[in-house]
Amino acid sequence: KPKTARSKRELAKREPLVQENTKTVLLLRGSSCSSLIQDVLADINALKRPFSIRFTKKNEIHPFDDASSLEFFSQKNDTALLLFGSHSKKRPHCLTWIRCFGGQVLDMLEVFVVKDTARTLSQFKSEKCKVGLKPLLSFSGTQFENPVANHYTLARSLFTDFFRGGESSNVDVEGLQLMINFTAGEDGQNGSPPKIQMRCWRIVTKRSGQRVPRVEVEEMGPRIDFTIGRIKEAEGSLWKEAMKKPRGVEPKSKKNIETDLVGDKIGRIHLGNQDLAEMQTRKMKGLKRGRDPSAEEYAENVSIIGEGDASVADDGDIKRQRIA
Repeated sequence: KPKTARSKRELAKREPLVQENTKTVLLLRGSSCSSLIQDVLADINALKRPFSIRFTKKNEIHPFDDASSLEFFSQKNDTALLLFGSHSKKRPHCLTWIRCFGGQVLDMLEVFVVKDTARTLSQFKSEKCKVGLKPLLSFSGTQFENPVANHYTLARSLFTDFFRGGESSNVDVEGLQLMINFTAGEDGQNGSPPKIQMRCWRIVTKRSGQRVPRVEVEEMGPRIDFTIGRIKEAEGSLWKEAMKKPRGVEPKSKKNIETDLVGDKIGRIHLGNQDLAEMQTRKMKGLKRGRDPSAEEYAENVSIIGEGDASVADDGDIKRQRIA
């Protein structure tokens, strides 16, 4: 229970909202951390600004053994996402992506940075994007599309949550300057799981002499390759609670109106029974009677048969006269 008005206001800010604020990422380092991991943390902090907090002090934390320290940092700084970097002989150049809900660790993913192919943001001499841009995210590879939950589907969910930015109803084309691509191959080397390649591109629009500008992309960094390590999946009850949608968020359903996956509105119209005999069709001269002589002769023969004398036999049957 808050004792002062200030603490009461701070707790009120952390209460659940119908429309949540943009998630902030907290970047931490372990007691032993390589220079490569420190550079990677600095680059990710640059991509996430201003929605990121970076601590540079050493922390004796083992995420998969004891997550109490991570939960403390999450509650203290009001951050639902954490990125922890460490280095050891058994787990070299390790990054742990952590997602929290309600002050508790929801799920975690451990990846290892490949040192030979890693390039930092400063090693690319091209122009960088502005701070606070909402990036375009793309995932290439069938591993991310697997209907069965695995390491790569969890990685896609975490990467989307980390880099998607805030919600926006309107999009300015000039603000679409950053694209982050994640690629997963089919098979790894020597039977190992395939790597995840992270590439960051700057979108440049140039004059084309037409109304539509010419679009080009140039790599701006960082360039990082990950190998998959351990994971911690969310518990069933906690995941179910995290996926609940508050009342009033979903729009009220209207009769015969639906919305597809793309967001387009589709309507269904119900019509009454139609009498085809009363429908107005196209009039054609070729369909009028009397144009064909053979048709006229056939019509006369039919009328003669209909108007001929009929004789009644003794048994009551009607017989028609033959026409010579």
